[in-house]
Amino acid sequence: MKRFLLALMGMIIGVALTSAMGATLGVAVGVSPLAGALTLNGVAVGTSLIGGLAPANALRAGLYPEAWTGELVKAFRTAAAAIGWYNKIRSYDQYVEKDVIHMVDVGVDPEVLVNNTSYPLEIETLEDGDIAVRLDKYQSKPTRITDDELHALGHDKMASVIERHKEAFDEVRFSRAIHSLAPAENTAKTPVLLTTGEVDGDRKRLTRRDIIALKKAFDKARIPAEGRILVLCADHVVDLLEQDQKFASQYYNYDSGAINRMYGFEVYEYDACPHYNTSTKKKLAYGAVPAATDRQCSVAFSLKRAMKANGSTKTYLQEAAANPTTQENLFSMRTYTICLPTKAEGLGAIVSAPKA
Repeated sequence: MKRFLLALMGMIIGVALTSAMGATLGVAVGVSPLAGALTLNGVAVGTSLIGGLAPANALRAGLYPEAWTGELVKAFRTAAAAIGWYNKIRSYDQYVEKDVIHMVDVGVDPEVLVNNTSYPLEIETLEDGDIAVRLDKYQSKPTRITDDELHALGHDKMASVIERHKEAFDEVRFSRAIHSLAPAENTAKTPVLLTTGEVDGDRKRLTRRDIIALKKAFDKARIPAEGRILVLCADHVVDLLEQDQKFASQYYNYDSGAINRMYGFEVYEYDACPHYNTSTKKKLAYGAVPAATDRQCSVAFSLKRAMKANGSTKTYLQEAAANPTTQENLFSMRTYTICLPTKAEGLGAIVSAPKA
């Protein structure tokens, strides 16, 4: 009741003020004070009714692509917090120029002489090279949002569409990132190991011994102990949970999304890890359909050999006002981003071995 009386009092005061203003304007333009008061009150009531009947934000001054770009950039900056391993990778955003990064290949190290007795010393030249890295271009197909939808729906359809575009971009860029950070094949500096556990269906399980073997391979390759990341695929997480009670008691850090450290690796989980041919130990191309002999892996990499960068982001919005026949809005976006190793070393993988 009190709220109703306050609302009624506010309405009366509003009408009084509007009437006074209308009367004054009426005298100024040469009409009667009563006509001026009625006219201005009619405009106020009409505006109120239109505002009540129109959909939310229907009377705002346009949908500006710049505003949506700001929201998308903000979302990209914060979305990585949910992917702990990706968030750990050093950002090279500040070095991006026109969606290209120029990196310097420092080449070989200088030769070190021990107990040298021969002079003068031989002079050597260390050649550095320029590596131009062009960021990948991501584009989304335009989404149609009609004015009828915006009018009838009880939620902000435009915001929902933008969020789905962002999530689709995230899904692709994270899966491409982990694929890029996995070694192309087995080498001394990019070891690809096979699991050695018990048979589970058509593959062998991952064991702690396999992770120790990967640590040994990294140590032999002189990969720095600091900054080692291990991203387990879902199968390998389950393998450790079922076999190892100690691992199960450590799993899961809900604050960071990380599993406790294991043998010098910061351990994370991600289900979109790439697949390998178990015979050749070569990585399948991104998006390739795994064959019967192919198995998924867990990926290891050194943060000292990984980089990521985001370039420009642009939104495309065609408003319904520009489409009088269809009365529909069209939204799409484009962004430039990349994640990859800076050198083919400090990378590793543990692939599920096929059953014997």
